[in-house]
Amino acid sequence: MMKLKNIFILAAVSLMSAMAVAQNVAIIPQPYHIDQQKGTVVLGAKPTVEVDDASLMPAAQYLSDAFEAQTGTKLKVVSKGGDIRLCLAKDGEEGAYSLKVERGGVTMSGSGYTGMINAIATLRQLLPVVKGEKVALPKINVSDRPRYGWRGLMVDCSRHFYTVDELKKLIDVMAYYKLNRFHWHLTDDQGWRVEVKRYPLLTVKGAWRHFNNQDSLCMANAAKEDMPNLLLPESKIRTAADGTQEYGGFYTQDDVRDIVAYAAKRGIDVVPEIDMPGHSLAAIESYDGLSCFDQTGWGRLFTTPMCPGKDKMLEFCRNVWTEMFALFPFEYVHIGGDEVDMKNWKKCADCQKRMADNGLTTEPQLQTWFNHYMEAFFRENGKKMIAWDDVIDGGLSPYTTVMWWRSWLPKGPKKATSHGNDLIDVPVSFFYLSTREDDTKLPGIYNFNPYETLNDNEAKLVKGIHSCLWGERVASVERMWYQLFPRLTAVAEKAWSMPERMNYDDFTKRLLMQLPRLEAMGVKYRLPDLTGLNRGNVFVSTDTVKVFCIDPSVTIRYTKDGTMPQQTSPVYTGPMAVTETTHFVFRAFGRDGRKGDAFRSDFVKDQLHEAVTTEQQFQTGLSNLWYDYPGDWCKGIEEAPLKGEYVTDGVCIPKEAKENIGLVITGYLEVPEDGVYTFRLYSDDGSQLTVDGVMVVDNDGMHDARELVGQHAMKKGLHPIRVLYFDHNGGDLRLKVEDKHGKEVKVRYWH
Repeated sequence: MMKLKNIFILAAVSLMSAMAVAQNVAIIPQPYHIDQQKGTVVLGAKPTVEVDDASLMPAAQYLSDAFEAQTGTKLKVVSKGGDIRLCLAKDGEEGAYSLKVERGGVTMSGSGYTGMINAIATLRQLLPVVKGEKVALPKINVSDRPRYGWRGLMVDCSRHFYTVDELKKLIDVMAYYKLNRFHWHLTDDQGWRVEVKRYPLLTVKGAWRHFNNQDSLCMANAAKEDMPNLLLPESKIRTAADGTQEYGGFYTQDDVRDIVAYAAKRGIDVVPEIDMPGHSLAAIESYDGLSCFDQTGWGRLFTTPMCPGKDKMLEFCRNVWTEMFALFPFEYVHIGGDEVDMKNWKKCADCQKRMADNGLTTEPQLQTWFNHYMEAFFRENGKKMIAWDDVIDGGLSPYTTVMWWRSWLPKGPKKATSHGNDLIDVPVSFFYLSTREDDTKLPGIYNFNPYETLNDNEAKLVKGIHSCLWGERVASVERMWYQLFPRLTAVAEKAWSMPERMNYDDFTKRLLMQLPRLEAMGVKYRLPDLTGLNRGNVFVSTDTVKVFCIDPSVTIRYTKDGTMPQQTSPVYTGPMAVTETTHFVFRAFGRDGRKGDAFRSDFVKDQLHEAVTTEQQFQTGLSNLWYDYPGDWCKGIEEAPLKGEYVTDGVCIPKEAKENIGLVITGYLEVPEDGVYTFRLYSDDGSQLTVDGVMVVDNDGMHDARELVGQHAMKKGLHPIRVLYFDHNGGDLRLKVEDKHGKEVKVRYWH
């Protein structure tokens, strides 16, 4: 794969002739058909809009508000003769639309209300970026339709809370990029965020907490990374009766109605998620009798779940959802169903009786029983149930829609669709936008293949593409924007655009032109990565430091003393020569002063390491030892019980290794010639790579999937390699080796 920096450079300086028109107007997601002609159409100082069907009046009002926000001019709604005409198509695919800008004005036709909303989204991206400029629209004819009917974003408001106004702004931006499902994660272990009138303690107690480890981690990282957007907003902190500080907030039922109506006007359906039976500690700690035993809390990884053996718990679940049904008109609801710690169920007399009464022999079957019980209740009330793909494990009903998130279990989509169940793809590897961004994430989203393991009939059950913003490390709305953008634009295009219209180089060109639009909307997107650097760089005599950023508006600053670059630090203006070991820290700064991620890049002067000379006969592959390791750091893996010994083709997780994975991978790699080699170590969770006894990449600790890069100078031949790795709930481990030109080297492994 071409290095990301080269892709961005290519995208910034060249146009693919077949897609030149689309790039000129820079619409995301890429429309199905665009025909652009020369010239523009200038709307008058007092532009108007008309509709040909009363059902489109809310869309006209929405367009008028959006038009004013972007241009400073409010559209007046008129009965006839409007500069912009909204027409309801009598047939056509759901969500499809056409848009034509010509001398007589703008005509938009939408297949249903949602089709018109999608047409408005395209028109908004043709308006001037700068507020107050005259409205000159390109003469253009667009015919467009969505690839998938489900194009979603989940926002976790339990771990960290976002206000109604903050969510409304997010919904506006979702509509701008034609996303149509707002998945609202309202409850979890760390907070209950929605009012339930029958159970007031859920918000009186469950919506507020003393600072927990997620709060303290955010505050610590804010200081460590010099990132103010990681701080807890003061507006969401209150002083409790005992004088201590509490964090939290919740949505009243009126708030929920407000959000649902606001989203509906923008063509977006709201899907509530109330987690059960796991991830329910906020409820369990608010009301007695919902868990198996009085003692509750955290286990090794997950919390005490609800008790499906107790009728009181079932009544609670029914009552909560009954109130939710009245608030959320969309046909789908989400029950969660993931990461349930069932140890208590094994010891609980109520659970064991429930199992015996229903002929169940395992605890996963008990969860399946509970899921089917709740699903029947949903169906009685005209609702359809969505659950995370964990529910596959105990057996699916034919009605559950499965959200596949466990990308380390690639057979999940096949299992769900072969059973006849609808599927929504949201693999954690790329579509969890709360993970740290690196240069693999954007192309990973864009190049994801939802049909990779499916036959034609199974592929028809894929409802669409989803993405998730989990809130553990997203403490503020500013951090929310930082995590979502620009990656959410790639999600939007993946979910909307037809594969034959998609091209990653073209997308990056359009994305670069979208950044000023995001800025104009007040979206403090994450400044693009600085490229051209590795965390660890090795040179033998001299080297040249070259730093790139695709965003021409940023200023790159650096330090050499290990401190964080600030506005007063030296400006990087071009390539710099290094002849001695130097420790750089680079950072981009936006025009508004906001800070990008700091990038530490060590340039270490070294010499070529000698190859191993031995007459020993080696076998191909690497030795891979699997330990039953529960720790959070690579150190200590070998002190755990050994569970298996394997030979693997390269650096990877043996297929036999499940849960509490601690790996020690050893052997030799054979390089084809003298030189400095680059090692890209990708892992979820921690990993370390040593070559010739030298730590080349230190990717240790509990973290989301990420790639770190280091270099090592070697002579041709064999060099000892050692990789340590751990994970406790499914993971990923990969190593790629490149030469000095950035070309992947197919090294051979021996043991």
